[in-house]
Order: sequence, then structure tokens, then C-alpha cells
Amino acid sequence: MKEIKTSFVMLVLFILITGFLYPLAITGVGAVLFPRQTGGSLISDGTMIIGSKLMGQMFKGPKYFHGRPSFSNYDGMNSGGTNLGPTNRKLVDQVRMRAEIIRKENGLAENAMVPADLVLTSGSGLDPHISLEGALMQAPRVARERKLDISLVADLVMKNSRRSYFNIHGELLVNVLALNLALDSSGGN
Repeated sequence: MKEIKTSFVMLVLFILITGFLYPLAITGVGAVLFPRQTGGSLISDGTMIIGSKLMGQMFKGPKYFHGRPSFSNYDGMNSGGTNLGPTNRKLVDQVRMRAEIIRKENGLAENAMVPADLVLTSGSGLDPHISLEGALMQAPRVARERKLDISLVADLVMKNSRRSYFNIHGELLVNVLALNLALDSSGGN
């Protein structure tokens, strides 16, 4: 009987420690040391929250850079991928259709290569980044639509690019929201 009582007390104690005290302590330390990140890395214009640096969102229209496609329509409450395998006919058709749309939007040849990140959803469906290649491919369209010099748009793309691991290693990525905000503040239409 003594072992059962000891086991029960230990169970309650460890539930309190690992289920409540430890998470509260870590959340508190994170809020003190990294307040912007624990708040969701929100971006605002001073009066209104525009989005998060960590979550993709839909940009429509030719004057904006477009991010990765999202299976969940960028809904944070419904994140996830399609779970379709690489040989699934539905996935192949979706990718083919997306590539055709991107080629048409950007005035590319019918057989032009399109970066994979512009036609494939990410695992979460919320990826805020595209590859540098994907951004530079869209730059002529955006420059034309905004009546800006292509070199200015390409320079903004480069200024908003970062390496994927602590900005020292990995592929160069561009945060689409940050890039589009920089474009809006550059004075183009």
C-alpha cells in the first residue's frame, strides 16, 4: 500500500513539474529574452498588424511577389501539406497547372523551368519564404507592373534575402511579406 501511495504522490509531483511549472518557466524565460519572437514576430505599420515574419500569406495581383502555394490557403489553424506522393496524378496535375500559370504571369516560354518552391506546397502550407531564384524570376513582372527600374526591384530582392541557417549557411531565401512591404514603401505604384 505504501508503494501505491508513493507512486501516486510522485505521479502528481511530476505532472505538476513537467506539465505546469517547466512550461511556465520556459515561456517566461522566452518572453523575457526573446519578446518579439515569442509574440509571433509580428509586423505592423504602426497602427495595425499586417502579418507575421514567420507565416506566409496570400499575395494576389501582378505587382506583388507571390509566395509558395498553400494547401491550407495560409490558414494557421489548418496547417499541413497535401500528403500526395510524387507519382500521384492529382499532384502532378496541380504542379503542371501551377507552372503554366507562373509562366503565363511572368511572360516565360512554355518550356521555361520554374523553381520548385513556386509550384510545390511546403509541409506546413505556411512557409513565408521563397528561393532567391523564385524571387528573381518574378522581379521583371513586378518591376513592369510598378513602373520601377528592374535594378531597383532586384536590389530589394537581394536586400531581403537571407541564408536559411542563421544567415551563414544554406540556400538564400526571401521573405515574401518583407519584400512586398519594402516594395510598397519604395514608391512604386
